[in-house]
Amino acid sequence: QVQLVESGGGLVQAGGSLRLSCAASGRTFSSYATAWFRQAPGKEREFVAVISRTGGMTNYADSVKGRFTISRDNAKNTVYLQMNSLKPEDTAVYYCAASLSYSRYPGDFASWGQGTQVTVSS
Repeated sequence: QVQLVESGGGLVQAGGSLRLSCAASGRTFSSYATAWFRQAPGKEREFVAVISRTGGMTNYADSVKGRFTISRDNAKNTVYLQMNSLKPEDTAVYYCAASLSYSRYPGDFASWGQGTQVTVSS
């Protein structure tokens, strides 16, 4: 497994942008697909985006498609989530997670970060 630490969250006005980072420890980071999930108060954790081990494949939730971009730099052991045109409904704790499978399902991910809060004001 890898250890994951998210950063980059904060408070932003609607229409603004944030970039989240997920730093991984371990030399095998490039062996893992990595995803972002989010959880708003009172709601279940939901899939946001996933990127394959090499970065050649990505997949997004319909709610963020065209606004969010996931990317990775395996040399830096880091995955990013660029979030543009943010909406109040994007407010949530954002988690990164790593899996040996390229998946959208939380149950397929064994390694999770502690989360970073994103708050979008209207």
